[in-house]
Amino acid sequence: MIISIASGKGGTGKTTIATNLAFSLETDTVLLDCDVEAPNSHLFLNPKFEKTETVYTPVPKIDLEKCTLCGKCAEICRFNSIAVLQETVLTFPELCHSCGGCIEVCSENAVSETKRELGKIGVGYCGDIFFVNGRIRVGEAMSPPLIKKVKDYIDKTKINIIDAPPGTSCPVITAMKNTDFVLLATEPTPFGLHDLILAVEAVKVLNIPCGLVINRADIGDNRVKDYARDNNIPILMEIPFERKIAEIYSKGELVVSAMPEFKEKFLELYRSIAEIVQRSEKGCEN
Repeated sequence: MIISIASGKGGTGKTTIATNLAFSLETDTVLLDCDVEAPNSHLFLNPKFEKTETVYTPVPKIDLEKCTLCGKCAEICRFNSIAVLQETVLTFPELCHSCGGCIEVCSENAVSETKRELGKIGVGYCGDIFFVNGRIRVGEAMSPPLIKKVKDYIDKTKINIIDAPPGTSCPVITAMKNTDFVLLATEPTPFGLHDLILAVEAVKVLNIPCGLVINRADIGDNRVKDYARDNNIPILMEIPFERKIAEIYSKGELVVSAMPEFKEKFLELYRSIAEIVQRSEKGCEN
């Protein structure tokens, strides 16, 4: 099973849920931190990294001896990463989206591939949890290719938990795509509801079953619960607004370790998700 944990906005407890759920399950669990611009799951799990992999993306390289300055490569590029001048061709690797169109249209074989570093992937273990995270290179704008590389470590024979980036943009869609369930972390505030609605609409486009965890559940008002009820979105867990939980988080500790009574709550969360996924799969078969 592949569970992606997402949120319409940052600061809703997404990583708290991902790490505590993974630690509660522990055996046969894979945790993939796909929030590559700000990965922090490792701060709570303290995995022992066994290897680091550098991830690259292809970008064009122009052979000026073969190039006729026809301009086809610049014409096909929608991201202005190639500029054909009167006597030369300039490439801007940081703008390139690695589509390969410039290579396809060059009849002189003057365009080849070189590479640009996207970031690094760390692979290791926290006890029995197989842990993978991505960390984008400073200044790099394209995180989806790096997120895809992190997701290459998905093991479909195990329970895979994806800590997705916040928001509803391309990185989030890349992290959620082709998963079995999206668990949305939210909070009962006006901002929380606003961004939750955006996140739910994105999940609907992907046609993935989803449910909610309401963090700091005893603040704000009932509008998030009303929205969930009106849209038939199950609320699978509520985390109270308690000083002790905030203190545990601030120390980089796991709630289920410091407050063992929460372990059963996270296990029940997983059982609820598994039941929804099973019903969804049966519905598709019918």
